[in-house]
Amino acid sequence: MATDFKIGKATRLAYGETLVELGKRNPNIIVLDADLSKSTMANRFQAAFPDRFFNIGIAEANMVSIAAGLAASGKIPFASSFATFLMSKGFDQMRQSVAYPGLNVKLCGSHSGISIGEDGPSQMGIEDVALACALPGFTVVVPADEIAMRQLLPQIAEHKGPVYIRTSRPKAAIIYDERTTITLGKAHIMRQGTDITIAAMGLMVAEALKAADLLQKEGVSARVVDFHTVKPIDQVMAEQCARETEAILVVEEHLLDGGLGSILARAVAKSFPVKMDFIGLEDYAESGTPDQLLDRYGLRARHIFLKANNLLGS
Repeated sequence: MATDFKIGKATRLAYGETLVELGKRNPNIIVLDADLSKSTMANRFQAAFPDRFFNIGIAEANMVSIAAGLAASGKIPFASSFATFLMSKGFDQMRQSVAYPGLNVKLCGSHSGISIGEDGPSQMGIEDVALACALPGFTVVVPADEIAMRQLLPQIAEHKGPVYIRTSRPKAAIIYDERTTITLGKAHIMRQGTDITIAAMGLMVAEALKAADLLQKEGVSARVVDFHTVKPIDQVMAEQCARETEAILVVEEHLLDGGLGSILARAVAKSFPVKMDFIGLEDYAESGTPDQLLDRYGLRARHIFLKANNLLGS
C-alpha cells in the first residue's frame, strides 16, 4: 500500500464547513466562539447563520457556561477556541455545568498539538485530550483528515451527551476514501498487519501509514489503526490487536501522560496484555515550524519505524 498522500484541508476547516451543512438541516444547532472564529473556522457558520452564531470574546469559561445553558434549553451548541485555551480556561465550567449534569454540549479545540508551529508552547494544546477524557460522560474524538471530520461530525451532532473534538492547524493528508464508512466509537483499521499494531490519532495516522511502508520493506507486517474515538476507547479493537499482533506501538501528538497511549494501555491490560511502547510528548515544546517541531520531537514516520523495530526486538 503506497502512501503518496494527497494533501487536503485542515480538519479545522472541514469542521467549519461541515457545521454549515449541519446547520442547514437542524435549526437547533447554535455555534459559539471565543474571538477566534477566523482560526477555528467557525466563521463559516457565522456567515451562513449570523443569528445562530455568538462571539463570546476572550472568555472561554463564560462560553462553556453559555453553551451549557443553551443545551439545557434544548439547543445543540458547538463551542470552539484554541484547544489549550478552551480546556485550560473552561475546565471548571465543563466539570460543573456540562459533565456533572451530562448536558449535550459539543466543544471543539483547534490548533492542537505542536504542529501549530511558530506560535509557541503557550498556544499549543498538548494536554487537551487528557483533560477531556478525565471528565465523566465525555466522548473525545480526534478526526485524522477532512473525510473523517465530515463523517464524524454529523454523528457527534446526533449523539446525546458532551463531546470534545480535537482539530489541527496544518492541512492534513487525505488518508480515507470517500466511500469508507467511519463510525463514532469504532476504531478503524487503515492497514492490516500481523507483526505489530501502530495505533494513532489525528495527524499521526498518516505518519503511521508511512512508517508501515518503511517496515514492510524490512519484512515487518504492520497493522495501522486509527483510534479516532479516544473515549470511549474501542475495547473490542484493542483486544483484537493485542491478540493478533505481537506488540502495540501508540503514536500521538499529545503528552504521553493521560493521552491515547494511557487509555489504550489500560484497555489492553484489561483484556490481553502484550508488549507496548509509546511515542508522544514528555514536556512542552519549543517554537518552530511544524516540520521542525515534528522532526525534533520524534513524531515522523522514521521515528515510528525505529521504535517499532526496537519494540519487536525487545
